[in-house]
Amino acid sequence: MKILFLNPPFLKKFSRPQRSPAVTKSGTLYFPLWLASAASVVMEKGHDIDFIDAPADGLTIQDVENRALAFGPGLIVMDTSTPSINNDIDMAGRLKDLMPGAFIIAVGTHVSALPDDVMKMDARLDAVARFEYDFTILDLADTLSKNGPLGSVKGICWKDGGNIAHNERRPFIENLDELPFVSKVYKRFLRIENYFNPNALFPMVTITTSRGCPFPCTFCVYPQTLMGRGFRSRSVENVVDEMEYIIKNFPHAKSIFFEDDTLTVDKKRLKALSELIKKRGVRITWTANSRIGIDYESMKAIKEAGCRSLCVGFESGSQKILDSMKKKTKPDEMKAFMRDAKRAGLLIHGCFMAGLPGETKETLQETLNLAKDLCPDTVQFYPVMVYPGTEAYDWYSQKGLIRSTDFSRWITPEGLHNTVIRTEDLSAEDLVRFCDDARREFYLRPGYILYKLKQLITSPSDIKRTVKAARTFFKYLLKGSDIKKASA
Repeated sequence: MKILFLNPPFLKKFSRPQRSPAVTKSGTLYFPLWLASAASVVMEKGHDIDFIDAPADGLTIQDVENRALAFGPGLIVMDTSTPSINNDIDMAGRLKDLMPGAFIIAVGTHVSALPDDVMKMDARLDAVARFEYDFTILDLADTLSKNGPLGSVKGICWKDGGNIAHNERRPFIENLDELPFVSKVYKRFLRIENYFNPNALFPMVTITTSRGCPFPCTFCVYPQTLMGRGFRSRSVENVVDEMEYIIKNFPHAKSIFFEDDTLTVDKKRLKALSELIKKRGVRITWTANSRIGIDYESMKAIKEAGCRSLCVGFESGSQKILDSMKKKTKPDEMKAFMRDAKRAGLLIHGCFMAGLPGETKETLQETLNLAKDLCPDTVQFYPVMVYPGTEAYDWYSQKGLIRSTDFSRWITPEGLHNTVIRTEDLSAEDLVRFCDDARREFYLRPGYILYKLKQLITSPSDIKRTVKAARTFFKYLLKGSDIKKASA
């Protein structure tokens, strides 16, 4: 069967596959990781596929329609996101009108959380996939090829006459080594230069070594809508095999970004991965997401194995706020973590949020004070983004603290993150103002500017990454955000 995998057109450089989809101030653009993973499965099984990442390639609706018509797929798998859902379902309808015989299924966090709502948006959409969908798409393709019953395909919701049928949920994949390398799809269909993450050396390749996160944070969207709370991992041999494939097939790649929810969950596995990287002589820098629960010895081991930086969610400087979001961390532990990271020579990108349950002006100041005390290499301050399917979304909804039911308002007209929530004590404008001020106060300190200049002199490999990020980021840093102008 011919299968088209589509990350549909929307705004230029709209980063749909990331946890908080938007056009980013730093120029970040994520690889379509989960869509490409599903594509790798059906490609390995012999199906004929095409893969289009329209935002990355700058393709218009007309471009996509022309390419789809030329390919003639029997199945179209289309990625979606919360802020772009109206656009995405409209695109599905347009493709259905062009190719009435094609079966169109939507995937992603939003449709997984709200399958009925999405199915009712447009009668031309045939189905949605819920949660992890790699083998769901393979099963669907095989079923359609044989004209089999759709009711047998686990993991989908589909139109059964005038009703929406909810099939049995598909179990999560326990043996992740069964999945082909996602980088093989990148090799065939994508230009890695299109993708950028300021935490990794450019150009980079993004893969994942695990799925799921065992921690109960209320706001994190992937564990609650796609991958689950259980931690599942690839074997370290399988991971290093793909690292070697990347080095061979993308010789100009400067780094690998491990987009696991939390790579560092299992310290024993982390040590084994580091040892195998060194044993095989794999030489490429890498970056990963981490929590603070990693000790100095582990940091030293991953540094020796090529780890350059970690992206860490500190979130808040207030213990009250950390407890309200079920973060299960403490500010003192964060400070110890940062001391060890600097001692090990690891760069840290620190993530901080404003507007969590119980937030006040005093707790926001605690967060800014903590960010300055920790002094990571780079930081981000954002009002909390709440997405359907998460505990956070339910909490704000029940409290009447979400200011719009129009998902397109989750971003500004330009595509930047918008603020659709307030707290019981603070307005959306208060939250945006804090983030703007905190960002300026952190980055424009003379000591930080001197640190960055020294880094560029002593680490020439950082120049391309820093300049690329700064090109768009600093215009927002100096003028502030447009979020408050666009908020309802």
